[in-house]
Amino acid sequence: VQLQAFGGGLVQAGGSLRLSCAASGRTFSRNIMGWFRQAPGKEREFVAALSFSGAPTLYATSVKGRFAISRENFKNTLYLQMNSLKPEDTAVYYCAASPRYYTSTRRDEYDYWGQGTQVTVSS
Repeated sequence: VQLQAFGGGLVQAGGSLRLSCAASGRTFSRNIMGWFRQAPGKEREFVAALSFSGAPTLYATSVKGRFAISRENFKNTLYLQMNSLKPEDTAVYYCAASPRYYTSTRRDEYDYWGQGTQVTVSS
């Protein structure tokens, strides 16, 4: 699976952005999909993940209620709708795919990664 994330940009605090992740390969619909992010000087952290069917979903506590992950298997596309953005959400956001059958928050359980898209939230 090859992944390409896009849709990042500069937004003011309280604003919204929608990230997309285009996947190539016939196995997209069979992969667990997730979003991670990495801020400068910090480790890459889990943001959200969802199963083959789109449910169940997992969210990091810091984004729960503000972000929503979804997928359209017929388009081979993963999304992350980000609302009520905060300056601490500033990071490079990565989409990732896991061939496992369970939804995971662990970086090491995702085998495929996109190149990342920058999200900057100004105060």
